[in-house]
Amino acid sequence: MTLGCKINQYDSAVIQSRLEEAHSFVPFGEPADCYIINACTVTDRADWEARQLVRRAKRLSPAAKVMVTGCYAQVNPDEVARLPGVDYVVGLNRLDDLLGFIGRPAENRPARVAVSDVQRERGVPVLGTRALPGHTRAFLKIQEGCNYSCTYCIIPAARGLSRSVAPYEVFEQVRQLADAGYQEIVLTGIHLGGYGQDLTPKTDLTALVEGLAASGLIPRLRLSSLDPREVPDRLLDLIAGSKVICPHLHICAQAGDDDILRRMRRNYDTVYYRELLFKARERLPAAALGSDIIVGFPGETDAAFERSVEYFAALPLTYFHVFPYSERRGTLAAALPDQMAGRVKKARARRMRELGARKKEAFCRSFVGAELSVLVEAKADPASGCRRGFSENYLPVALRRGENWHNRVVKVRLDGFAGGWLSGRALDRPPPRSANGGTASR
Repeated sequence: MTLGCKINQYDSAVIQSRLEEAHSFVPFGEPADCYIINACTVTDRADWEARQLVRRAKRLSPAAKVMVTGCYAQVNPDEVARLPGVDYVVGLNRLDDLLGFIGRPAENRPARVAVSDVQRERGVPVLGTRALPGHTRAFLKIQEGCNYSCTYCIIPAARGLSRSVAPYEVFEQVRQLADAGYQEIVLTGIHLGGYGQDLTPKTDLTALVEGLAASGLIPRLRLSSLDPREVPDRLLDLIAGSKVICPHLHICAQAGDDDILRRMRRNYDTVYYRELLFKARERLPAAALGSDIIVGFPGETDAAFERSVEYFAALPLTYFHVFPYSERRGTLAAALPDQMAGRVKKARARRMRELGARKKEAFCRSFVGAELSVLVEAKADPASGCRRGFSENYLPVALRRGENWHNRVVKVRLDGFAGGWLSGRALDRPPPRSANGGTASR
């Protein structure tokens, strides 16, 4: 069971890929010999959810081994080890220890712990690249850790300082994925925009992306979340002129009020973010532009929230990921005065999500009648017979023709929108597969 972000999901996919040759996997709700919980710790509730999963595992199979890994195990290993039912606690980037524990018989208390001092780590272990369950796209972690000190965030304590995978290793991983037939790779990291600053010689994300796009290795390249200060004009120009880099940017705003941004210790203000978004929209008119937004942060008055709603309503954003603020022990924000009541945070999150849904629908509907390339990801829906996928600019599309086009890029004419999905028909058949599993045209 995986809790938390795409990085945790990536780490879980790597773990499963190393174990599946010798072990079979079952859904978490079924009896098993061993349960692995890859736990998040971004909020106190995330810790609580991990503890609930430990209890659930022991109810399902009292004699089973239970292992907790991930950020919760890294930040609070002693607390995790004291939980009734936990046999092993494994910190981040300790894959060999995890695999070794799996092969051991269950032991009596206390739990065995393998956690390193992440603050001393330099470099990123390259553990292989994997597709996430349910996705045709492959995710490649090229960066780990974070040098920022946002008051609400525990992740720098969990994952250490920003550090990068060397470019030659990134290219090799991309080559392996391309040879395996993947049509799209998503570059991801905890602080992706900080890529390359720790390397010798220094480089940056734009230079890496430019090289990958020019290499011809992969038909599609997509970027995961970026901070506003790390979207230079060079990157916008590169995306605008590329047929490989997907026109899609997720630029995390977090708040739409300057006082709240200062309380969060974000290194920009609303004017900077607004100008960046309009510049991105001007250079990338068809791009999906997304953002993370936290509502109910300590000190967010009714007036501040109204300003935030008005601010985001006026921005050329395509979609929001909205989070009601949740306290996290060990962060500065947890000790701030003027904490919001839960009901207030829920109401604000609901209202902001409704705004985001209206923006997403308006953006999607603007493409009805257009033709886009869609990477088909999902199997046919039993009820409708449609296959689903995403366009290069991250629009969700359902195809009404039933061919087995899983992991194929097809040209689609869009003719409708309903239930959060665009719909359309393929204009032609995708190129045939080449011998290495990709397409002959790559």
